[in-house]
Amino acid sequence: MSSLFTSESVTEGHPDKVCDQISDAVLDYALGIDRNAHVACECLATTGLVVVAGEISTTGYIPMAKVARDVIEEIGYDDPKFGFDHRACAVIVCVGEQSVDIQLGVNVEKNVKKEQGAGDQGLMFGYACDETPELMPLPISLAHGLTKKLAEVRKSNGLTYLRPDGKSQVTVEYDDNGQPKSIQTVVVSTQHEESVSHEQITADIKKYVIEPVCGSYLKKDTIYHVNPTGRFVIGGPPGDCGVTGRKIIVDTYGGYSRHGGGAFSGKDPSKVDRSAAYAARWVAKHIVKAGLARKCEVQVAYAIGVAKPVSIRVDTFGTGKVSDRKLEAAITTVFDLRPAAIISDLDLLRPQYRRLASYGHMGREDLGVKWEECPRVDALVKAAR
Repeated sequence: MSSLFTSESVTEGHPDKVCDQISDAVLDYALGIDRNAHVACECLATTGLVVVAGEISTTGYIPMAKVARDVIEEIGYDDPKFGFDHRACAVIVCVGEQSVDIQLGVNVEKNVKKEQGAGDQGLMFGYACDETPELMPLPISLAHGLTKKLAEVRKSNGLTYLRPDGKSQVTVEYDDNGQPKSIQTVVVSTQHEESVSHEQITADIKKYVIEPVCGSYLKKDTIYHVNPTGRFVIGGPPGDCGVTGRKIIVDTYGGYSRHGGGAFSGKDPSKVDRSAAYAARWVAKHIVKAGLARKCEVQVAYAIGVAKPVSIRVDTFGTGKVSDRKLEAAITTVFDLRPAAIISDLDLLRPQYRRLASYGHMGREDLGVKWEECPRVDALVKAAR
C-alpha cells in the first residue's frame, strides 16, 4: 500500500531566511578577517527594522549594519514599495563577546585537556538515502528545486511582478517498497505585485517553475495549489517577523530524518550544532555511497568542553548490508569526530556559509562543500567488512 510524505522549502526572501543569511554573512565576514573568530550571531527582522545580536570574539572589525544591508539588497528588497528595503530599514546592533566560561571548553590553550572541546552539549543527526543523485530524500530535494527556480525566474526570466518572499511544498507518493513513485500535491506560494491576476500567476508558476523542476514525477491527477489564498502582496518582514534559526527542518532533510534541535546559521564551527551535523551527514552519505545501506541515519552527541563524542549511533532502517553495530565500529575507525578534526577535514573555517543559508545545508553538491564529498568510501567498506 502506498504512502505519502511532504516536505517544504522557502525562498531567500522569506523573513526567517533573511535573518539566517544576515547571521551567516556576519560569520563569513568574521572568518574572512580572523579564522579563529568565535561567532554566535542572531538576527530579527520586522517592518522597517533589523536587530543583530549575539556574542562575537574576533581580532578584527565587522561593519554589521553594512553587512545586513548588503544582504537585504542582494536578496531583492531594494524598493520601498515592497514594504522593506535595504536603504530605509533601521539596523540595531547589540553584540557582546563570547562568554569566558565557554572559552574554557573551545580554546585549546584554556581547555584543561589542551584540546578543542565541543562548544556545547548536544545531539546531531545526519542522513542519506538513494532517492536522488545527491543522496537526499526526494520531497525536500524537489521543494528546494522549486524555491530556487522561483528566485531564478524572478531575477532573470522576465516575471518582474514576483517579489522575494515565497514557499513551496511537495507531497511525494511512495510504493510498498518505500520507493518514490510520483508527486501527489505541489504547493507554491509567491509574493507578487498587486496588479497581476491570480490566473496569470498560476499559469506562469506551473509553466516556468513547477513543470521544469518536477518533470516526470508529475501525473495527470497531481494536485496544484498556487497562492491558495488568491493573494500574497504583503510579504517578507512586514508580513511576518523573521528570526534566525526557525527553519531547521528546511535546512536539513525536510522532516524525513530526525533533527537534534540546534540551528546552524550564525554559529562558527566550534559549535557542534553546526559542525557535527555536517559531519554526521558526511558519514551517512559515505555509508549509502559505499552501498552499505540504501538509507542511513547517524546520530552523534557531545558534552561541552569534551572533544570525543559521548555516543555514535547508526540506523539503516533494515537496509544495511552489514549490521548497524558493525557500521558504528567502522565509523570510529575511519572518521575522527572530534571538533578540531571535523573542522580540518571539512574545511569549516572557510567563509562559505551565507550561500548555505538558503535552499538547504545538505545535498549542496552545487556549492562544493566538503561534507558532500565521499573520499573514504573504500576505507569504510574495508573497515565494515
